[in-house]
Amino acid sequence: MQLEDSYPQHEAVPSRPEHVLVVDDESSTLGVVVALLERAGCDVSAASSAEQALLHLQEDLGCDLVLSDVMMPGRDGLSLLDEICRDYPGIPVVMLTAVQDIHVATNAFRRGAIDYLLKPFERTQLLSVVARALEHGRLLKQNVAYRQNLEQIISARTTRLRATMQDLERSYDFTLEAMGDALDLRDAETEGHSRRVTAYTISLARELGLDADQLRTIARGAFLHDIGKIATPDSILLKPGKLDPEEITIMREHCARGYEMVRKIPFLREAAEIVYAHQETFDGSGYPRGLRGERIPLGARIFAIADTLDAMTSDRPYRRGRSFAEARAEILRCSGTQFDPTIVQTFLAMPVHIWADLRCEVERSYANPLTLPVQ
Repeated sequence: MQLEDSYPQHEAVPSRPEHVLVVDDESSTLGVVVALLERAGCDVSAASSAEQALLHLQEDLGCDLVLSDVMMPGRDGLSLLDEICRDYPGIPVVMLTAVQDIHVATNAFRRGAIDYLLKPFERTQLLSVVARALEHGRLLKQNVAYRQNLEQIISARTTRLRATMQDLERSYDFTLEAMGDALDLRDAETEGHSRRVTAYTISLARELGLDADQLRTIARGAFLHDIGKIATPDSILLKPGKLDPEEITIMREHCARGYEMVRKIPFLREAAEIVYAHQETFDGSGYPRGLRGERIPLGARIFAIADTLDAMTSDRPYRRGRSFAEARAEILRCSGTQFDPTIVQTFLAMPVHIWADLRCEVERSYANPLTLPVQ
């Protein structure tokens, strides 16, 4: 009877003989087992002690099965079983013993053996146990290979999904850019304002140590801060003179209107909070809700400084823009009232030339797409 005859019929015979390591301190038993398995078509190695077996496993990583006696001088078979299960978890182990003790068998199974064979045993018993053990080992290897292949497939699909999401996110930001530019074109006085204030906000937020996800949210909120003005009548938005109280009330509705527009877009929900709160002031005198201090979203507190910086340094039909140094002085003066004093200190610690450089960079790239997702 060949060992292959005991394999399940649906399994293909392996392309190489399966390698079995037999461990037994009794040379007569060792020789018989080795001979039987070799005649059955296995590639067999022999070891007379647990120490020899471990050395063999270190040198030969292709072992498919270990048959080990339990009672051996020095390190016994159960100690060998422990080390194989720990260091070579893919190799099945069958215990051989002349001790007919249920406790020994139970202990062996508990410690990781997959089968147990009592001496003396018949040839058919040995071959049957070995066939089952080798099949168990093959299934383990197939499972590992399947899991590794599955992990590779998941990793590849995750990479593709991430790339798709990034492309989708970029397309969203191009849409946002078009919305912001549409508002800038409607109000010639503030042309480029959304881009500049976004650049200033990102630079200050990065200096504060915010992570990439926070920077993306703040960038989007800053770029869309005035989107609610799309609903403001031209007679108010483009009025050359001062607004009367009723017109001021209508103009101030742009924060809530913008919030209602933006919050309906799932990936902009956090950015919508900045749109809603961008006219709040640190002392609570702002609008539309009169939020005070840290109740104002961090992104809105950062934006407030960037917005004032751009407003003061930009030309208007009725005045020339002031210098960045003058704007810094005004922001310092309003620290603790209009602005968060902690953020003001970070702003003042940044070199003044940064803002002029950013303004020039935005103006040079005005014809190019704006990248809102900040890496």
